Amino acid sequence: MNYQPILDRIHAAIKPVLGEGKVASYIPELANVRADQFGMAVVDFAGNTYVAGDAQTRFSIQSISKLFALTLAFQREGDSLWSRVGREPSGNPFNSLVQLEREHGIPRNPFINAGALVITDMLASRFVNAENALVDFMRKLSAVNDIGYNRKVAASERSTSSRNAAMAHFMKSFGNMNNKVGDVLDAYCRHCAIEMNCVELAKSACFLANGGVNPWSGETVIDASSAKRLSALMLTCGTYDAAGDFAFRVGLPAKSGVGGGIVAILPGECGICVWSPALEPSGNSHAGSLALEMFTSITGRSIF
Repeated sequence: MNYQPILDRIHAAIKPVLGEGKVASYIPELANVRADQFGMAVVDFAGNTYVAGDAQTRFSIQSISKLFALTLAFQREGDSLWSRVGREPSGNPFNSLVQLEREHGIPRNPFINAGALVITDMLASRFVNAENALVDFMRKLSAVNDIGYNRKVAASERSTSSRNAAMAHFMKSFGNMNNKVGDVLDAYCRHCAIEMNCVELAKSACFLANGGVNPWSGETVIDASSAKRLSALMLTCGTYDAAGDFAFRVGLPAKSGVGGGIVAILPGECGICVWSPALEPSGNSHAGSLALEMFTSITGRSIF
């Protein structure tokens, strides 16, 4: 399908709402990002690429990195991973500590901050340098060799990571954190500070839409059953505590980040990414959510 006219139509329709919402100002470096930017990309398995707006502008992927960190950890740990992190929606903000006390230091899912810290701890146990391992993984998935993390953004995030540190120490008290908390936080903040653009992220997600196989290399990243399950987790937990509403409106597995990006997949067909830095109260991109809702409405393509 030629998605270009559809993306052009979405871009034109979305312009009046660009800048509505708030950028993630609690991370000082992200507070400086212009709120009125917008990019969108669709990439199919043949490499056909359709773009609109600022689709080639790199941005801080933030919590989108949690999807790929989870995949990398799952490659190493398999189903034993689920003994340390759950698979249920949290119903609470992504940085909440509330459930950890009641649930004995086991985070609800890998896409809230507590869960992502446990995943990063797993990577720190498996790799000499966890942050570089994830960067290398992103380069392979996207077939782009110059992807890296922004040191200023990482330092900015690390300087405001007191709540994440509290979660990590709390989980360590329950025996669910094996490495030094400081090392895990360093790696986690660097993962969030990886910079990519919409085209690169859409390409990176294609393996999930393609039954676990990376279309660019032919490599099996994970088996088809695991790709199905991680995609289901994206649908139920990938867009913070607005996952139910997002599934209702959009109908695609997706993972968002407070940098304004949302990566989504249309199983069997393509990867999709939108980016606009101004956020809804949930932490999801306002214009990006609307653009994906328009995409599935216009095309009639969703998983439902």
